[in-house]
Amino acid sequence: MDQTGTGGYRSGDSGSRWRNLLGRGRPRDGEGGVDAPPVPPTRGQAGVGRARVGTSPVVPRPSPSPDGRSRRRAQPAPVQVAGHRPEAFATGSVDGLVAALRRDFGRSRVVAFVNPKGGVHKTTATVLTAATLGSARGGGVLAWDDNELRGTLGLRAGTARHARTIRHLVDDLSRIETGPGILAEVLDDYLRHTKDGAFDVLAGDEDPRIARRLDPATVRRVLTLLAGTHDVICVDTGNNVESPNWQTVLRAADQLVVTTVPREDAAFTADWMLDLLEEQGMEELVAGATTVISCPTPNPLPLTSDLLQHFGTRTRTAIVVPYDVALEPGSTIEYSQLAPATRMAWLYAGVAISERFEPGG
Repeated sequence: MDQTGTGGYRSGDSGSRWRNLLGRGRPRDGEGGVDAPPVPPTRGQAGVGRARVGTSPVVPRPSPSPDGRSRRRAQPAPVQVAGHRPEAFATGSVDGLVAALRRDFGRSRVVAFVNPKGGVHKTTATVLTAATLGSARGGGVLAWDDNELRGTLGLRAGTARHARTIRHLVDDLSRIETGPGILAEVLDDYLRHTKDGAFDVLAGDEDPRIARRLDPATVRRVLTLLAGTHDVICVDTGNNVESPNWQTVLRAADQLVVTTVPREDAAFTADWMLDLLEEQGMEELVAGATTVISCPTPNPLPLTSDLLQHFGTRTRTAIVVPYDVALEPGSTIEYSQLAPATRMAWLYAGVAISERFEPGG
């Protein structure tokens, strides 16, 4: 885009604005694409509780065809990665990537999915990261819809076996914290489960007044409660960076996931947000972040490569996840229905997101 005399931008070279930003990140070596084999559908264990990392993951292989031979699957497109590459990427195999996801994370971890711009696949990224980690680890993963303005995570993941949301959990928070009973069993009454049992869901509430009740102290109490039963808590954040809720989640996060699409407004908003976080003393969180660039159409977009290069230096790792027709309706996300290339891309993303989770860290 070319800058006009009025301070706006007109159509032209779609990458020119980004070329002015590419020098802002930290120089890195070894950027480029990664060839990867297809990943089969996966299933996790149902119920609430920490993942049983010592057991074998339930990762079914392609179903056999009627003649007894395994069905052949198309080779997915290469996974595009820029910036730091975790060691597990070198294996290029499902088993190697799953093994990286199943290692001991040391303690419960909070992963915050952020971008103040709407429509950047933030909820989708939260759901698919939880599905990927939960499938590999056999459960012990939760996705929390912490969007203050009627988020949709509860609609896109989890079975509506009840209507309870974060509002009901906050109502009963003191009783749950001090009451009798096994925490996992008590908390289960407030959570929804995915069909395959890979992860649990804490749904947001339709009443916007709940935002006033999610003050910093309450948010910390909720995170502490969830940490008692889950190894990984994926938080789908809202769009107000000045919100005490948003700020509290970011300061409690072990890992930041920046989500964007190949659009200038979405990417510039993400970049502005990273500047803000650095100004607020969260430089380490920004430097260790993973950026996920989601493709909203099946056709390649010209900005994708520029954004990949930029965020591969601005954050620790940047990865492109492909368009998938199964996500187009905007309804419940069925992880097993995603294309092999999509599942493989999210497997890579999951490894990048969780790489720094180590015992003692």
